[in-house]
Amino acid sequence: MSTYSRKSTPDLEMETAYNTETSRKTIPTLEPSAATQLPESTSCLTCSDDGRYLSLGHSQGLAVWDASSLICAAEWLEDRLEITFIQMTRMAETGYLLATVDDMGVARIFAYHCEGIHLLSVINVMENINKRSICLTFELSAGGDYGAASIRCNGALCLEIYHLPTEAWLKELDLALSQKQDSNSSEDVGVKWSPVALLIKIKPPKIPAGTALDGPLEVLQMTDFLTHCLALDENMSSTHQQEEQSLDTDAGKTKETNESQRCCTHHFLPPCGQFPSDSKSKSQPGLPVVVCVWWSGSHNLLQYLLQRAPKKKTDVEPMPDMLWPHAKEILCSAVSRCTRYIALGLVDGVVCVWDRQSGSPLSVVLVSAADSAFSRMQFVDFSPVSANDFQTFTTAKVRLLVVCKSGAIHTVTTGRGTQSCTKQVAERPKHSRALPTVITSVPFLQSLSLVVQRNGNMLLQDVIKQTTVCFLIPPTTHMIATPCNPVYALNTKQQTLFIKAGDLDTSCTVSSEEGSQSQLFMFSFGESDIFKQYISLPDTPQQLQTLSCATLEETCDVSLQQRALSVDERNKARAETWKQLQETAVMVQQRAERYKRAAVN
Repeated sequence: MSTYSRKSTPDLEMETAYNTETSRKTIPTLEPSAATQLPESTSCLTCSDDGRYLSLGHSQGLAVWDASSLICAAEWLEDRLEITFIQMTRMAETGYLLATVDDMGVARIFAYHCEGIHLLSVINVMENINKRSICLTFELSAGGDYGAASIRCNGALCLEIYHLPTEAWLKELDLALSQKQDSNSSEDVGVKWSPVALLIKIKPPKIPAGTALDGPLEVLQMTDFLTHCLALDENMSSTHQQEEQSLDTDAGKTKETNESQRCCTHHFLPPCGQFPSDSKSKSQPGLPVVVCVWWSGSHNLLQYLLQRAPKKKTDVEPMPDMLWPHAKEILCSAVSRCTRYIALGLVDGVVCVWDRQSGSPLSVVLVSAADSAFSRMQFVDFSPVSANDFQTFTTAKVRLLVVCKSGAIHTVTTGRGTQSCTKQVAERPKHSRALPTVITSVPFLQSLSLVVQRNGNMLLQDVIKQTTVCFLIPPTTHMIATPCNPVYALNTKQQTLFIKAGDLDTSCTVSSEEGSQSQLFMFSFGESDIFKQYISLPDTPQQLQTLSCATLEETCDVSLQQRALSVDERNKARAETWKQLQETAVMVQQRAERYKRAAVN
C-alpha cells in the first residue's frame, strides 16, 4: 500500500485537465490518501454495510480485503470465471454474505466466515442447455434474509424472490470450520449447505384466468380496480412484445438489445403503514416484510408480502397485495433512507412521491424537463431533522435529485401541506464528454453528491447551493479507469471513497512497472477540513423508525392526526397555489390577446 502526497495543482493545469468554467475558480482539491494494486481485470467493487471489508470481483473469481489496511483477507479463485457484479452484506458478527453474477449470467451466493470464502448456492443452475436461464440482476436484502434475481429464460423475464436460510448457514459454517481444523484441509469436506427457497415468482402483469373484462370501463373500475390496472399493464407489455417480434428478422445483436431493454426494478422494504411488523421483524429491525416492483413500460407499482407462505408449493405466482396506479409510465424510482417515502419518475416530467405510512401520494410535481426523459433519481438529505419531526412527519420536507437522459439535473422539494418547488441545478452539458456517468448521494456528507463525468473528472457537488465543493484528483501517473462505467465503492462507516484507476495519462512517463497496473485509490473525506460543515451524524433509531398500522382504522387515525397538525402549513400552501393560479390566468389571457392582435394585423 502506498501513501500519496502532492502540492496543489497550478491553475493552468486545472484549466487544461478539466476545461470547465468552475475549474477557473479557486476550488479545493483532494488527493488519494492511500493506494494499492488491484487483481487483474477487476470489474466490480463493494463495501460491507459495516464498513469493515471490501469485496472485489475480477477475471478469476473474487476476493475480500480489509477496508482499513487494504490487505487481502481471503479469495475464491476459478479459471475463466469473471465476476461482473458483487454485493456484500453482514448476516452475523463474524459472517457475511456475498451475491455475485458472472459474465455468463450465473448468480451465486458466497459466505465470508473466519477468513474463508465458501460457495453456498448457485441460483440458476444450467441443467438443460436448451432452457438456459440468464441472471440479469441479483441483490440481497440488508442482512441477507432475502434475495431477488431477474431471470431471463427463452425470452421470458421474471423476478424470483428467495428466502435464504441464514441461521442454518451460520451453523453449517461453524461445522465446516471445526471439520477443517480437525482434518487440516482447506476444502469444505462433507458439508451440505441448506438450499435457498423460492418464495415468489413475479412475472410481467397479466389478467387472472377466467376474469371477464367485457362491459363499460366505469363498471370495470368499480368492480375490480386491481384487475383493470393489471389489464392496462398487460396491454402495454403486449405492445413491447410486438415491437420485439417486428425485429426478429434483424441481426441477432439488435434483437438481444431490444429484449434487454425490458427490465424489472424492485425494492425491499421494512414494516410501515399497512404492512405492519410481525414477531420476527420486531426482533430484527430493518428486516424487510414487502418487496415493491415495477416493470418497464408499466404504470403500476406492485407490492408483495414476503412473509406469507404460499398455499401450495406450486403457488409461487401470487397476485400483488397492493397496487399503486399512475396515469403515466414509470421510468425510475428511489426509496428514502428512512424507507417511508417512495419516489417515482414518470414520463412527461412528472414526479410522484408516495407516503408508505398513509398509503397515499405525498405530492405529484411537474418538473420542467420537456427536453429529455428522466433516467434516475435519488433522495437528498439536506438539513438536520429532529427526532420529533421524524415521529410526526407533519411538516417534514423531502428533497429529490432528478437526472435526465440529456444530462440536465433538477431538484424537487416537496412535503405534505407545503408548496412544492422545482429547480434546475445543472443544464444539459454542451459537450458529450461532460455528461455525468455517476451521480450518487454521499450518505455521510449532507447535500453532497459524487459526480463522475465521461471525461474522467471527479467532483463533489452541493446540490442545494449548486456549487462544486471539491475536485478529486488522482496522481498524475493515473486516470480513472472506464469513466463511462467506473468501478468504485463508498464506505459510509469510514467516510471514504474507493475507485479504480488504470489507463495512464499519456503526458506522463512511468519508470516503474507497478505504475502500469490498475490501482485502487482511497479518498478520505472525514480527515479533510473541506467537508467538516457537511459531515452528517449517524441516523438515530427514532429517525429510521417508521410507523406501521395493522388496520385501516389505524391508518385513518394517523392520517387525520397529521392533517390536523399540518392545517396551518396547508392553508399557507393553498393560498400560495391560488395566487399562482391567478397569476397564470392573467398571463394566459395576456398571451391570448397578443396572439389575437397579431392575427388581425
